[in-house]
Amino acid sequence: MKALLPALLMLMTLTACETMEGLGRDVENTGETLTQESQEAQVGM
Repeated sequence: MKALLPALLMLMTLTACETMEGLGRDVENTGETLTQESQEAQVGM
């Protein structure tokens, strides 16, 4: 999980968002991915 967050942040940084709307979508997608990963990790415990 700790390795996932930096990878996602780097991906967001590398993808050029030309508008704030695009940035908002990227942030939302990142949040959804983190939520899914954390839920999967909790199920695996």
